[in-house]
Amino acid sequence: MLKDGGKMNKVILSMILCLAGSIAIAQTTVTTTSTSSNNVNTDAKTKTIVLSPPPSAITPSINATNSDICTTGMAGAVQTQIIGISAGTTIVDENCEQLKISKTLYDMGMKVAAVSVLCQDRRVYDAMEMAGTPCPFKGKLGDEAKEAWKKNVRFKPQPVERIDAADVTDNATKVGAGLIGLALLFLIK
Repeated sequence: MLKDGGKMNKVILSMILCLAGSIAIAQTTVTTTSTSSNNVNTDAKTKTIVLSPPPSAITPSINATNSDICTTGMAGAVQTQIIGISAGTTIVDENCEQLKISKTLYDMGMKVAAVSVLCQDRRVYDAMEMAGTPCPFKGKLGDEAKEAWKKNVRFKPQPVERIDAADVTDNATKVGAGLIGLALLFLIK
C-alpha cells in the first residue's frame, strides 16, 4: 500500500507544480503603448459614365394568319443611335374580298348577284362582253343588259392600269435609292 501511496503523492506533487507554474505565467504583465496620428486631405473630381444598351425600335406584330380574311400584315422598324421608328399596318386585298363576296352570293343561290359583283372588275366586264354574255345591269340580262350598258356608260368599271416589268424595276430602284439616302442621313452625326 505504501508503494501505491508514494505514487499517489508524486502525482499530486506534479499537479501542484504544473498549477503553480501556470499561475506564475498568468501573472506576467505586458504593457503596450501606441500613438497614431492621421491627416487625410482629399481633392478629387469624379466622372461617372453609364454604359447602357441602345434603345430599340421593335416592329409591331400584325396578326393576319387567318386564311378567311383578305388582309396582309406589313410592319417595319428603323433604329439609329438617337431615334427609333416602328410602324405597322394591314393591307386589304380588294380582289380577294370581291371573290369571297361573289362566292358567298353564289352559294346562297344568287347567281346573277354573284356575277354582278365580279363585273365590277373591268377585266371581268370585258371578258363577259367578249363572250357575248354582257354583265347584268340593274336586273336586266342578255341583250337588254347590253343596251342598258350602252346608254349608261358612266357605270362601266374603269379600265385597269397594266404595270410592266420596267415599271416595277424603276420603282424598286427609286425606293432603294431613297432608303440608302435615309440611312446615310441617320449615320451623319
